[in-house]
Amino acid sequence: MSNLKDTAQAYEPPQTLNVADLEVVSVDVDVKSETGINKDNEEFTYNYIEVSGKKYRVPNSVLVELKTIMEEQPKLQKFRVKKTGSGLQTRYTVIPLV
Repeated sequence: MSNLKDTAQAYEPPQTLNVADLEVVSVDVDVKSETGINKDNEEFTYNYIEVSGKKYRVPNSVLVELKTIMEEQPKLQKFRVKKTGSGLQTRYTVIPLV
């Protein structure tokens, strides 16, 4: 059993990572939706995948780009996502893997 001080120091708030944090993503992984509250106290819904017990958010722009790639490469099995910028300037590039 630990005391409050040790527990507080070891505490890491739950967070949703980003699909760009993964080295490789399978197109067969299940996508789930969840509702959250933004800084303006407004509800929003986002898509995520679970890998090794951790949640990774999948931005809509990644889904749009992946759809376009899969129209040209229907047998695509794996990809990765490159993230550039931050905040409203964040851009995602889907990179197909062989």
